[in-house]
Formats: sequence, C-alpha cells, structure tokens
Amino acid sequence: MQEKENKYELLKGDKVLWSVILLISFFSVFPVYSASSNLEYIVNSGTTTSHLIKHAGFVVMGLAIMRMMGSFKYEYLGKLSSIGLVAMVVLLGVTLFTGQTIDGASASRWLKIPGTPISFQPSSFAYLFLIIYLCRYLTKKIKRERQTWENLLFIFGPVLLVFGLVAKDNGSTALMILIVSLAVMLIGQLNKKYIFGFVGISTLAIAVFMFVALKTDLIENNRVHTWMSRVEVFMNSKQPNQIESEVDKAKNYQVMQAKAAIVHGGIAGMGPGKSALKQMLPQSASDFIFAIIVEEYGFIGAFVLIGLYLIMIIRIVMIASKMPAFFGSLLVLSLGIMIFVQLAVNIAVAVNLIPVTGQPLPLISYGGTSMLVTYIQLGIILTVSSRIQIYDEEGMGKKQNIAEINDIA
Repeated sequence: MQEKENKYELLKGDKVLWSVILLISFFSVFPVYSASSNLEYIVNSGTTTSHLIKHAGFVVMGLAIMRMMGSFKYEYLGKLSSIGLVAMVVLLGVTLFTGQTIDGASASRWLKIPGTPISFQPSSFAYLFLIIYLCRYLTKKIKRERQTWENLLFIFGPVLLVFGLVAKDNGSTALMILIVSLAVMLIGQLNKKYIFGFVGISTLAIAVFMFVALKTDLIENNRVHTWMSRVEVFMNSKQPNQIESEVDKAKNYQVMQAKAAIVHGGIAGMGPGKSALKQMLPQSASDFIFAIIVEEYGFIGAFVLIGLYLIMIIRIVMIASKMPAFFGSLLVLSLGIMIFVQLAVNIAVAVNLIPVTGQPLPLISYGGTSMLVTYIQLGIILTVSSRIQIYDEEGMGKKQNIAEINDIA
C-alpha cells in the first residue's frame, strides 16, 4: 500500500532537495529576463519576452522530466547507459562534419535536428551517459579483479574517446569529463595503479591533442588558440604591477565587465532588473549570469543562492550515504560531482579565479541542453532517494541483497 501511495505522490524523493530545486528554478526566471535584454538590443536576437517564455518553457519541461524520472527504476539506467553512450558518440562524430558558424564563432558543438529549428549539444548527453556507464562498470562484479586489458578497453577507451570528440570545440567540458571520470574511478574503488595510469594517459592525450591542433592541419577550426589566449590573458592579469596592453584588455573584456558588475552590486544590489552592465557584458544571460545576479541582488542575494546550492550538494551526499546499494550510492555521488564542478567553474570564472570557460550556471543560465541535462541528473538522484525507504522496508540493506541490486544495474 505504501508503494502505491508513493507512485502517485507529486514530489517523489527527497523533499528538501525538491524544495531547493523549485526555489532555484523559480528564481532563475528573474535574472534571465533581465539579462536577456542584451540578446535583444546588442545581439539583435528575439525579444526579452520571447527569451523569457523560452526559458520558462525549458524550466517547466525540465521539472516535468525530473518528475517523470521517478516512474523508472534507476537500476536499469546502467544498462541503458551503454546504448546511450554509443548513440551519443555517433552524434559527436556527426557534429565534426556538420558544424555551423553563428556570429563568427565555431558552433560545431551544436547539432541541428533535420527538418526542425531545434539544436542541441550531444556533448552534454555524452558526458552524462559516460558517467552513468562508468558507475555501472565499476559496480558490476565489484569484488572481481579485472584484467588490465578490460580496464583499458572498457574504462580508459570510452573516456578518452568522448574526450577526443568533445575537445575540438569545447575544451572546458572535455577537461571536466576527465576530472569527473577520475573522481568516479576513485570513489568506485578502482585499483590505484589504474588511477595513476589514467592520469598519465590523460596527460599524454592532452599533450598529443594540443600538439596536433597547434602544429598540424589535421584538426581544422579547433579552438586551442582561443584557450591558450584566455589562459595567457588570465595569467598576465594576475601578475603584480603588470600593465595590460590594449590587446589584452580587449581579450579580457568579459571578465572586466563581470568584475565591474559584481563591484557595482555591493551588499544589497541594485534591485531586480536594474543591472547597469548587462548590456555591456557578453553572455550576460548564460555564462556570466552570476555577475548579473550579484549586481542586481548584491552579495546578500549571491550568498543566499550559494547557500541553496550548498544545501543541494549536502542533500545529494546524504542520499548517497543512505543508499545501501553501491551502484545507487556511486551514481548519486557522481552526478552530484558533475553538478558541483559545473557550479564551481561558472562562479570561479565570474570572480576571475580561473580563465573563461563558457560553462553555464546550473538551473539558472539561459539555454536548453545543459539545463535539461541538469534536471535529468537531479531526476535520477531523486529517483534513487525515493528507493531508499523501499529498500529499507524490503530488507535490501542486507549484504546478500545489495549484491543482487548491484547485479541488476
């Protein structure tokens, strides 16, 4: 009877996590509506109202998808991840030959669905499926010592393949894939010799990719020069008594405007919709929306938002710690790390702690693919949390049953 009641429960899973997600989702409408005026008046793309409707539509769609995830058993996600990963690898390969140019920038990371105006980023879904796949692989028959060739083929192979396909157009996401994959291996109790081996091979792969991209014509239209320029400008800006050239100032324009917006916000902020720098800050509705939030809502608003994110991360860790099945626990922690890394990178860029990367702020930045993927991640986490009570009631905390649960994945 309890399980039937849960089936029709509106908010299945951890209620605190649901509350935080709903609060952040609702709040996201305001800074996006304000900052999207940049798209209308500077980029000449749509209207603030159309962008608001589009963003609100993605929020509603994301929340619906997140709730629908509660109808599926997370145990079967492991099996589906292999199929999804293969499909996304194929689509990543397709993007290498069907890239478009938007406003003079490489947009081959986007894939347009034929016959429709809809575009999406296969890299975001490939990243998600890869992490779920790793969780499943590390869970299956966890007590058995795998052969070296198995780990090279089934762990290193998929990670480096996705890295290589994503790195050409999205270096920051490719680097995050390596970092999060390494974290999953550590949490997944992979033998330390393979951990060190992965670090070594990944470092070599990055070096080879950089060399080929810079010294040969084998990788056309790559963004390696852009990454190096951003890193160089960032390092120069950190040098004491360093006088920036006009070229460096031009390259560092986004960060300068973001820092100005943060300083302008002060303690209490200028008020909702009253940002003075949103028209001058490129990507103010997406990559640099945190700076606009600080300007309009001040440090108080920023601390409240960061507090909500921290509650989200804490609840994710708590869910993972309560889950008796290793696959469920590893999956929740891994998805939580993905969200945390993206969050940390976005805020670090806005406050000039790291070079510009182009990562959106989870659940808030204007955009479609990344936002929907985040909702899917949270939907999986909530699904796992809803299963904890059922496992406890059915005695799934016993060791013999934990093994059975892991084998289902």
